[in-house]
Amino acid sequence: MSAPGPVVFVVDDEDAVRRALCRLIGAAGYRVQAFGSAAEFLRDRPSLDGAACLVLDVQMPELGGLELQRELSAANASLPIIFLTGHGDIAMTVRAMKAGAIDFLAKPVDDVDLLQAVETAVRQAARAEAARAELDSIRKRLARLTPREREVLGLLLGGRLNKQAAYELGIAEKTIKVHRARVMEKMEAQSLVELARAADKAGLPYSPSRPGR
Repeated sequence: MSAPGPVVFVVDDEDAVRRALCRLIGAAGYRVQAFGSAAEFLRDRPSLDGAACLVLDVQMPELGGLELQRELSAANASLPIIFLTGHGDIAMTVRAMKAGAIDFLAKPVDDVDLLQAVETAVRQAARAEAARAELDSIRKRLARLTPREREVLGLLLGGRLNKQAAYELGIAEKTIKVHRARVMEKMEAQSLVELARAADKAGLPYSPSRPGR
């Protein structure tokens, strides 16, 4: 059995439009969850696990699409958004796109344009999820390091040779080599370059080499 497709949220206060969007997107193989207003979406707080994007009307009673975008951003709920509008303007479009919207489509929406925007959002969501999973994996590996191994890691990332790291920590060079091997093993890194890339993605600070060392 194939895995279920990504979830596309549709938020539009016009019943006919909402149903038509759901049929179109569902027929393309996506799972669809529909909401009659931005306020309803916030109230129900659907799970974003497996979510691809949000197809969102700009003008709605109570809470508009741009306001919902701000609410999600404030809650650190990263979700690609495709805006729909019957009367958008350039300033509104610029604000939405600067805030991270995927696209801004005018109603009545062209089916091809909408599905292309959804496909773009799905790819972006997949990349973001892969990056989050990789970062989570790196952080778990870092958590396995002992305090001394974290010190050695920082010195290695700062460009220290084994002898220099041993001098700064006041331990034998052969001990540094043991710590270095354990760091590489726990971090599942095959080279210092690979180790540095992982540390950089995790935002790990390091100790730059000092002159004369």
